[in-house]
Amino acid sequence: MRIPLDKIGDEPFVWRQQLTVNADSLERPELLRLGEILWQGSVDREGEGFRLSGRLEYEQTVTCGRCLEPVLRSVGSDVRLRLLKAVPAPVDSDPVGSEIELTEDDLETLYIEGEELDTLQLVREQLQLNIPMRSLCSETCQGLCPTCGANRNSESCGCDQDEVDPRWEALKTLRDE
Repeated sequence: MRIPLDKIGDEPFVWRQQLTVNADSLERPELLRLGEILWQGSVDREGEGFRLSGRLEYEQTVTCGRCLEPVLRSVGSDVRLRLLKAVPAPVDSDPVGSEIELTEDDLETLYIEGEELDTLQLVREQLQLNIPMRSLCSETCQGLCPTCGANRNSESCGCDQDEVDPRWEALKTLRDE
């Protein structure tokens, strides 16, 4: 959705939108599926810029990090950003040779070019941030058997769980001495 920033006056721009984003387009192998996304919020004038307050609500299916089974999670995520017009960098600036310390305000600021804000890229970024680095189907998930690959949550495989990796055998002999 495109928000015309030059048309926002005393009244905020308010939206409520249903979106569909293909999980494959986010290029995260642990993300199996994304449900329909409710994207709603408002943009208000604030000083020299704007304030975006939004909320994403959807369901995502990710892979359990231990047993590789699908895990369905409901996600609700608030988005709060200060929107400022992008200022062209001076010609003589050297971004490579200098360091810039970011503040908390910098992390909540989005610089935009032009008079419109395309929220699709913003939504995609928030979806990426809401994918867990590692998800579990339950805290007691036993995972897969390292020998035969059976899901130990649903079946007993009978493999010897005390089998020691041969690379550690030398250390075992030191402990036994």
